[in-house]
Amino acid sequence: MEVTKNKTHLVFPRELLEMIDKIVGKRKRSQFVIEATKEKLAREKFAKALKEAAGCWTDKNHPDLITKRDIERYVRNLRKSADKRLKEIYD
Repeated sequence: MEVTKNKTHLVFPRELLEMIDKIVGKRKRSQFVIEATKEKLAREKFAKALKEAAGCWTDKNHPDLITKRDIERYVRNLRKSADKRLKEIYD
């Protein structure tokens, strides 16, 4: 799959560019900004999803997961089943 690239003009504070250059070098500045932007977008997307989903989980809908003990049991069983699946895949 070919990635289409576009040039753009961005304005950065000099100190920020100097810090980026010190860490990754001028030649890798664009890649650094791309990766940082992807990370920020992923966090923003996740925060938006959390906000939209707020309130959808209720004790009424999940009476089996009300107490801390219930939740610990659920997580323990979930981990066991994941370990079992991984063992089946890699053995």
